[in-house]
Amino acid sequence: MNTRTLDVVREARGKEIAVRARIEKRGDDWIVPSQSTKGHYRVCMDATGPRCTCPDYELRGMKCKHCFAVEFVIQRQTVTESTDGNVHVTETVTETAKVRITYPQNWPAYNKAQTQEKALFCRLLRDLCANVPAPTQTRGRPRVPLNEALFAATFKVYSTMSSRRFMTDLREAHEAGYLSRPWHFNTVLKTIEDAALTPILYDLVTASALPLGVVEETFAVDSTGFGTTNFYRHFTSKYGGMELESHDWIKLHALVGVKTNVIGAARVTERNANDAPQFSPLVLAGAERFHMKEIVADKAYGSRKNVALAAAVGATPYIALRSTAQASAMRVWQNPGAQRDSTAWRWLYHLYNLRRDDFLAHYHARSNVESTFSAIKRVFGDTLRSKTRPAQINELLLKVIAYNIVCVVHSTFELGVSVPGFDAAA
Repeated sequence: MNTRTLDVVREARGKEIAVRARIEKRGDDWIVPSQSTKGHYRVCMDATGPRCTCPDYELRGMKCKHCFAVEFVIQRQTVTESTDGNVHVTETVTETAKVRITYPQNWPAYNKAQTQEKALFCRLLRDLCANVPAPTQTRGRPRVPLNEALFAATFKVYSTMSSRRFMTDLREAHEAGYLSRPWHFNTVLKTIEDAALTPILYDLVTASALPLGVVEETFAVDSTGFGTTNFYRHFTSKYGGMELESHDWIKLHALVGVKTNVIGAARVTERNANDAPQFSPLVLAGAERFHMKEIVADKAYGSRKNVALAAAVGATPYIALRSTAQASAMRVWQNPGAQRDSTAWRWLYHLYNLRRDDFLAHYHARSNVESTFSAIKRVFGDTLRSKTRPAQINELLLKVIAYNIVCVVHSTFELGVSVPGFDAAA
């Protein structure tokens, strides 16, 4: 989507704000309410042009939807002066039409993928779990095969049903030959609660996205939260030192391919974990399996080390920078790549500040991350059923694995991606 199209969208949203919202003038500024939060933004209209305090204007340095809204409010009023000196103010309201941006959809391929998704999901999941090496057992009762335990746990999360109601699907999987027996639902729950499986699940996230590496070259990094059934307490001085209780949640940090929205690498942390430190493990995990040409991220990841890491793995960094960023050379560390790292930072700094349109043409791909997070939460739920923290981490990773397999299924129909040993038409 080019810059002109985005400006048309901003102008349409500005008209919507001007029609529905209450915009007030306070001194030299106009107070425009935010559409997404309860706050507001200040728009200054002077000889130098409109300026706004919203993040969009701060990033682009160009008119945002709030600036357009103020312009429409001003255009509503026309001032005419009669011959006797009396001033008459007449209000002119212009009817506006919303501009809706639509994208083409291959409906026959999409419908075919949807109607065959569950059966193909089981086949791909079986092949994915079959590559997991089983630990050697020398004593005790025979354990559930690791590949079958992972299959049952992932299939349970995919079904979005309780463990008992899921038993019908598990019996059908056994009849189809995916399992040696229909395991008890408690066996499935114990698999999800096993903290020793977390490293394996991290590897399966990347492995499940690997078939789409042939079409993915640009990746975006971001995070989102998933609620839990637990509660946590905190004190706030805003309400007189009251003790408040809220639902607990954990963070999913993801490296997302912007073409198919598949998640190439993932990390799960506590709710208060910072985003910037997770950039390194995500990018390094993705670099082992994918050929990354571009890496896109917002200001939360705009550090010199992250920019240098993106350049080190052979990708061009398009990371938004904070207002405090400086073009000075990076501090020389005790490594031979310091000069190269400094060059990557200076290149990004000048691109971001002097050639903003060129930067935004690539940075716009980051919005696909929000589509990915929205899809996972809509299809597989935005809350976790597990009680313990290890089980919650594993359940969230199983959601990501299930989502990736669904992406592969749809890509075989819509993009013609071929998976080794798998034929969608079979």
